[in-house]
Amino acid sequence: MDLDEKIQAYHEKQDVQCKEICESLAHEICRNLPEAENKIWHAHPVWFLDGNPIVGYSKQKPGIRLMFWSGADFEEQGLNVRGKKFKDASVFFNSPSEINPKELKRWLEKSRKIQWDYKNLIKRKGKLERIK
Repeated sequence: MDLDEKIQAYHEKQDVQCKEICESLAHEICRNLPEAENKIWHAHPVWFLDGNPIVGYSKQKPGIRLMFWSGADFEEQGLNVRGKKFKDASVFFNSPSEINPKELKRWLEKSRKIQWDYKNLIKRKGKLERIK
């Protein structure tokens, strides 16, 4: 797994449970999106395809939030936290055992196929367009 050193440092700052969740997520994301670039973006681990943010996670009060930027269009019940302004969808994890690798793999496959162009959001003055 080719993980950015700043993401590794992010993991090290977490408590034991959250660190396990983050490391499990990073492993599955890297395994299923090997072509994606990963780095810390806005203080959180994020994976990009061609400069477009696809998936990332962050520690929040309810747990580790796994967010897919275009996840609202995945039509997945498990991604039950929806963004109000954009096309994102998320799920929270409080234990590594809550991560379902088959479900995560399916979401990651959809993240490659279903993308909104967040990379050019500012250039388009906040208007999102679907990438074909």
